Amino acid sequence: MGNSITSQYAELAKRRANALPAEPTPDELNELLRLLGRWRSRVLANTYLVREGARIRGGPFAGMEYVNAATEGALIPRLLGTYESELHPYLKAFADQGVDTVIDVGCAEGYYAVGLARMMPEAVVHAFDIDEAARTACAELAAKNGVAERVRIGGAFAPQDFQAFAGRRALVIVDAEGAELDILKPDLAPALAGMNVVVETHDVYRPGALQEMARRFGPTHELILVRQQPKVFELPGWLQELPHLDQLLAVWEWRAAPTPWLVMRPKG
Repeated sequence: MGNSITSQYAELAKRRANALPAEPTPDELNELLRLLGRWRSRVLANTYLVREGARIRGGPFAGMEYVNAATEGALIPRLLGTYESELHPYLKAFADQGVDTVIDVGCAEGYYAVGLARMMPEAVVHAFDIDEAARTACAELAAKNGVAERVRIGGAFAPQDFQAFAGRRALVIVDAEGAELDILKPDLAPALAGMNVVVETHDVYRPGALQEMARRFGPTHELILVRQQPKVFELPGWLQELPHLDQLLAVWEWRAAPTPWLVMRPKG
């Protein structure tokens, strides 16, 4: 087989299909379907890059120079600007109210760290990720978009580290694949009581994560539960000509299960 994405995924799909029992379970078939979906998503992302370049097309980060490969998750929804679009109105509201500090824990290649630095020109963004490749990619993306002086990058982030930002008009964003339970501990960081927080919850990895986040922040914050919704956006002309399944896969974010967000604003 060759080294193309299609060849690589075809080989993987063959191996998985051959390993299926005579009567596969729905979960086993679903995993094969997800593998093929990720293949098509990557093909669509490559098509986007050829036709439009690595620049975000829509949403609050429209015009941002982006990357050719995501360090985690699906690339094409980010390029289209539909990625986590359910959060767009809340991000705009935070920008309008005047945030001076963004704390992004689990920044990956910098979609939010750099996007919010562009969106909030008065804010300093502190971006953290335990993965060295992600930190390098985030630094490169910040430089590419001319915001490197306001994007400060670090590694591991402990709950007590929020105290260094006490008194700031801060927006906290946490997407840590279940580690939100280890990071967001108001009992260890009283400063969180005065911060806006957006956290993606991962019951899929840590059962009860959503309920526990609500319990921890309910006394100090107004909580809004935000669930994934269908995507409505203006399709590029070339995507309009593709089959409907391709249009659906173009905005698929590769989620294995629901991962709702909590948008939390300090009371009062």
